Amino acid sequence: MYETNYHRASSVQEAIKLMGDAAEGKYLSGGMTLIPTMKQRLAAPSDLIDLRHIGEMKGITVTGRSVRIGAATTHEEVATSAELKAVCPAICGLASQIGDPHVRHMGTIGGSIANNDPAADYPAAMLALDAVIVTNNRELTAGDFFTGLFETALEEGEIITAVRFEAPAKAAYQKFRNPASRYAITGVFVAQRDNGDVRVAVTGAGSNGVFRHQGLEAALAANWSPDAVANVTVDAADLLSDLHASAAYRANLVKVMTKRAVAAA
Repeated sequence: MYETNYHRASSVQEAIKLMGDAAEGKYLSGGMTLIPTMKQRLAAPSDLIDLRHIGEMKGITVTGRSVRIGAATTHEEVATSAELKAVCPAICGLASQIGDPHVRHMGTIGGSIANNDPAADYPAAMLALDAVIVTNNRELTAGDFFTGLFETALEEGEIITAVRFEAPAKAAYQKFRNPASRYAITGVFVAQRDNGDVRVAVTGAGSNGVFRHQGLEAALAANWSPDAVANVTVDAADLLSDLHASAAYRANLVKVMTKRAVAAA
């Protein structure tokens, strides 16, 4: 690892100032990807600005069915929140499947979303829940926020401070995970609103990152049942193919994980 300067920010404004003063700064929020990358000397930021201790970026607030999760909230805090579980147990279940206990106690929801790893779990939840990503400058819908593999609409120096969403009537997340990393080879988050609107978001499979599948959404909107998935076609042309799974195998997994998610919901 190359030499770097570590800063523990106590407020969003202090973090922004520290970033402005840094030659080549990076925000740190868990560091599950950044620290290993630095250890391999593939990244060499002059300064690390730690966001995990900023009070205004931590905590979970549930008002009725409206949910706000601070970006510095850890996966473990999401997984074990009784308040959150009462209105949206699906996202608690998702968080409980991330990595191992060390990762869950260090990694944060904001860090995961900002990194937008194509096999990460939270992007699927944000897209299926039609979440709003709140930054220090603006608010973005999840559909506008995720733009590609490891790419988001975040501008230089912009900080995710929270996410907001309305808890759906039904939701669940299921993934076929890599047994070593526990990343999703294919993961599917399904959500049904009170008005019958259905959203299906897929992670781990898309060649351009997380995406919604309109065919599955239409089938489930017409018939909320695992059986409704049977006749839907999942095109393998735009799916990833690697040493873990071929595109065709992932296409099948999208349907299998959707069936399991609907059954679980």
